[in-house]
Amino acid sequence: MKIGLYFGTFNPIHVGHLVIANYMADYTDLDQVWLVVTPQNPLKDKATLLPDFHRLGIVRAAIEDNRLLKASDIEFHLPKPSFTITTITHLIEKYPTNEFAIIMGEDNLRTFHKWFNHEVILRKHKIYVYPRVLTIQEEQEVISMSAALINDYKSHTNVIFCEDAPVMKVSSSFIRQAIKDKKDVRYLLTEPVYKYIDEMNFYK
Repeated sequence: MKIGLYFGTFNPIHVGHLVIANYMADYTDLDQVWLVVTPQNPLKDKATLLPDFHRLGIVRAAIEDNRLLKASDIEFHLPKPSFTITTITHLIEKYPTNEFAIIMGEDNLRTFHKWFNHEVILRKHKIYVYPRVLTIQEEQEVISMSAALINDYKSHTNVIFCEDAPVMKVSSSFIRQAIKDKKDVRYLLTEPVYKYIDEMNFYK
């Protein structure tokens, strides 16, 4: 099988994540998309980050009825911090008959050259890139970056730009703040995710 790896903290997973994951599984040559839940980084603030097992549980609740999507806790069992190349190498050893690709937003592609062993990833694996609607803060961060970076990747045989992928301007941080402010987030989450978060009183 050809597996697309979609990495994220998913804190929480929302409809924007799910639309992208399902699009990649349904409209590309990928057979399945695995949502790889990133573990807590010991060097970062954990104040707003739910424990690993809860974020994994929420992802599982979100996709339990979709055979094209799968939740993965593979990085929970690897050394921290997690490097993508380490994760993929481990997955290849564990599932030698599968082919693994990476799914990322165009914003991440702009900084891909800073990733550990990014040259190896690019040489050995396909990268599926979806458009990303940036927040004002994100736009300010990337405004000085050269468009040449993206143009270079567009000519690379291992980089597939999925220009038609539907993108929503919604973020996990917006949802967390909305819950804290007692706003209605029902339509930004699937029903199982909303129920899970509400019953556990998360982010309040």
